[in-house]
Amino acid sequence: MKWLLALAPLAAALPALPGQELGEAPPAGQVKIRGVSYGGTGCPQGTMSSQISNDRSIVTLIFDSYIASIGPGVPVTEQRKNCQLNVDLEYPGGFQYSILSADYRGYSSIQKGVTGTLKSTYYFSGQTAQSSTEYKFEGPATGDYLKHDEADSTSIVWSPCGAAGMLNINSQVRLESKVSAATGLLTTDSTDLKFTQVVYVQWQKCKSPKA
Repeated sequence: MKWLLALAPLAAALPALPGQELGEAPPAGQVKIRGVSYGGTGCPQGTMSSQISNDRSIVTLIFDSYIASIGPGVPVTEQRKNCQLNVDLEYPGGFQYSILSADYRGYSSIQKGVTGTLKSTYYFSGQTAQSSTEYKFEGPATGDYLKHDEADSTSIVWSPCGAAGMLNINSQVRLESKVSAATGLLTTDSTDLKFTQVVYVQWQKCKSPKA
């Protein structure tokens, strides 16, 4: 499974907060991804690799074990998998960003009575506020999918102002069933790009300190 995390300096069509200038992004080339750490039932140590583009603006995460399944004889622990990601970003002082939206692409094989959920929660180190993107689908559903979801609270959950900010992403793939005999599978097979998430961000200039 490949998960493409694209930190793109997109302008937002949202009203600015008082004292904030929305939509101005840092100059090209000044947002850098310094590294990625991870852990969780969907991405145990040694099952994920990362590739950062030459300009350090895009990181591609490749998972080997991000698979949720449900059905007779399947342990309950297989019904929900999660992955905690920590993306270390460097960006110019005087700017901050928030998560704008996400694209989900993947494959499902889910029978009638089974519900699948893909969800990611975003937050910044040292802050309690969060935003999230989520996609749900009801069985029967078999085949590839591509869905776009706008993040909630994008106008109020902003990264710290400064030259660095740790972006934390808690993602999960979950299956639930109302029919005991029904089966379901959400696979994130890396060989044929079964699951891709593209995360877009918006930028604004930081509020000037009061005199």
